[in-house]
Amino acid sequence: MLKENLILENYYHFECYRNGKLLWTDNIKNIIVTVGLTDILDKYFKGVAYTAAWYVGLVDNAAWTAFAAANTLASHAGWTEFTTYTGNRKALVLGSVVAGSVSNSASKASYTIGVGGGVIKGAFITTAESGTSGILYGEGAFTANRTVLEADVLNVTITLTSATA
Repeated sequence: MLKENLILENYYHFECYRNGKLLWTDNIKNIIVTVGLTDILDKYFKGVAYTAAWYVGLVDNAAWTAFAAANTLASHAGWTEFTTYTGNRKALVLGSVVAGSVSNSASKASYTIGVGGGVIKGAFITTAESGTSGILYGEGAFTANRTVLEADVLNVTITLTSATA
């Protein structure tokens, strides 16, 4: 019997700038939720309509308790979205896939923090630019909370990888 294990991993790299100076960086790993895994199988093996648009959202620390594999974009009791920034969720613009890896390093998701700032717990990937009607792919949390102030710029690089074990 031949057995292959597909490993999907997602990494977020954050850079926070204040007045043009790098204030902090952080790296986190992402869990892929059940609806995200189902979406992969639907698109790739069942031929369900492909979603070309993906977005990056931020997670607020205010009500965070935990992430769960059962979370969806419409229902995630352990967290709320951080929305104190200019515009909607930021587009995840991925480059070319090379050797099982793709990232948005050439077009980072960039947020300018709004009035009042806040405390960020992590981030998530979804098919919805705003609202709760899209597919939640995955979510990831910092090991320590990150405070952002008004006018801070937060850049997020996401790297999606696949490999066999």
